[in-house]
Amino acid sequence: MLVELAVGDAYGAGFEYAPRALVEKHNNLGGYVQHETHTGIKPGAYTDDTQMTIAVAEALVSGEEWTPLNLASRFTQAFHRDQRVGYATRFHQFLLEVRDGKDFLARIRPDSDKSGAAMRVAPIGLLPSVTDVLHYSDVQARVTHDTPEGVEAAQAAALAVHYCHHDLGPVGKVGEWIDTQVPRGGWAQTWHGKVGPKGRMSVTAALTALAANTSMSELLRACVAFTGDVDTVATVALAAASRSGQYTQDLPEVLVSGLENGPFGRDYLAELDARLPG
Repeated sequence: MLVELAVGDAYGAGFEYAPRALVEKHNNLGGYVQHETHTGIKPGAYTDDTQMTIAVAEALVSGEEWTPLNLASRFTQAFHRDQRVGYATRFHQFLLEVRDGKDFLARIRPDSDKSGAAMRVAPIGLLPSVTDVLHYSDVQARVTHDTPEGVEAAQAAALAVHYCHHDLGPVGKVGEWIDTQVPRGGWAQTWHGKVGPKGRMSVTAALTALAANTSMSELLRACVAFTGDVDTVATVALAAASRSGQYTQDLPEVLVSGLENGPFGRDYLAELDARLPG
């Protein structure tokens, strides 16, 4: 799962908020694309979506108490050992300034309804019960996104992984099932057009693409074709689809082999993935 979602993140990063004409011309899975303006993110490099997912995964496999302080410490540690661009400008500056988890919690204003809590939540979907998925998703979301929309988007993204991992029904019905688990619902709606920064937008688009396709390659192209915040859409969707027996696992080798492979790259992701629950 972690390698696949990182491929989605890295591939999508080349198209994030890019003009539709550019997306239509280059979204062919032939390789990673250099973003026209975000030149600090090189082709094949993942972004904050994957780095924060690593932090959540490391917290899970450690067996440590699932608390805001421990999660904030993981977010801080993941960034400082491997500083990278790709974060929102203000949050990137925030991470540069905080020293540890305690400092993180003292300074953060967790009032966002954007997609940050949803983009990093995928490993939680592997937990054995819906109750655990909802609780763990809620706790990690409130560290940075303590709003109804921020929390529910994270829960929906994690539940998509849970649904696919445990083969709870046809993938085409994933949104309808999530509507029975998350209070305000609306996750079965079909997303059309450009994806904005809010968590509900990215997750609804991801669920739309997940329900409409049957192979990882088709799914990745569909996620990017929306335009907008497509690296997050692809991260959420590919995480779920990678755990589904109903999906053909056919990501192009050029994207898998081209994914960054430094200290926390492809090999590290695969090793960490092997230690996740489920």
